[in-house]
Amino acid sequence: MASNGIVDVRPKFEKIYSELKAQILADPAFDYTEDARQWVNKMLDYTVPGGKLNRGLSVIDSYRLLKAGEEISEDEVFLGCVLGWCIEWLQAYFLILDDIMDGSHTRRGQPCWFRLPKVGLIAVNDGILLRNHICRILKMHFRTKPYYVDLLDLFNEVEFQTASGQLLDLITTHEGATDLSKYKMPTYVRIVQYKTAYYSFYLPVACALLMAGENLDNHVDVKNILVQMGTYFQVQDDYLDCFGDPEVIGKIGTDIEDFKCSWLVVQALERANESQLHRLDANYGKTDPSCVAEVKAVYRDLGIQDVFLEYERTSYKELISSIEAQENESLQLVLKSFLGKIYKRQK
Repeated sequence: MASNGIVDVRPKFEKIYSELKAQILADPAFDYTEDARQWVNKMLDYTVPGGKLNRGLSVIDSYRLLKAGEEISEDEVFLGCVLGWCIEWLQAYFLILDDIMDGSHTRRGQPCWFRLPKVGLIAVNDGILLRNHICRILKMHFRTKPYYVDLLDLFNEVEFQTASGQLLDLITTHEGATDLSKYKMPTYVRIVQYKTAYYSFYLPVACALLMAGENLDNHVDVKNILVQMGTYFQVQDDYLDCFGDPEVIGKIGTDIEDFKCSWLVVQALERANESQLHRLDANYGKTDPSCVAEVKAVYRDLGIQDVFLEYERTSYKELISSIEAQENESLQLVLKSFLGKIYKRQK
């Protein structure tokens, strides 16, 4: 049966999570005790499926667009969903460890996994398990595919890039805490591209390209466009953290309190006069609401909101022209669909 007619693959996607979880809990490589099975079952349900699932759903969406006009078999839909879940597993692994490193309290509207009384630092090992589940899932479903090795290489490389971006973020924030001038645009862009853009934007499309029989070496320009898009996405995130409506974005931003190397503070530091620099130095990274208000006042005085709107306009224009320079029309569709989902978003 052809599945090109299914517009909303989400219900099918969500159902496949349960199948993958059951396969992991029955993996013959480990003889589960009942306690271990219950732990992994609860840990997976708590950490993997709770997000927006955008990254995971992007694999099958992109694959459909790449195969424009062709019928897609149930098996192809299933495999696209499996790869999507591998990305969601990767995300869960990063977030569990990220929350420990940042000392976070909540994630996706509930306490972080490591904050649960019985969990604590067992969460570190849970993160390692999640990472290993990806290899187990890929082996179960893709071992006989000609692109199996390329898939493994792709996940390994993107994980390395993301972990390296996280390192850069951690050491930059550590230095920035004593010296705000460390927060400069090239540093910001490098952190964002490695920490976010590769796994959130490039990875889903790369998975779809491999499924479609493409060689990733022939699509370096697609990678570059997606990494640019990921950068634009993070700049939006930084903007919304400060100026977005908490009701709409679903969380209260804390980038100022957390001393984040945010696009807003980098832009402000580039434009501030002596007295504004002093105000930023004195108030950035403090949890006191009056300090946060003072930082936002400096942002407003410097017209940072207008700077963002201009950045958004030029980024969109540049991305559209890069996309339209692509010869492959179905790839253009994939890239435009990604850009359409994030342009001028409010959350």
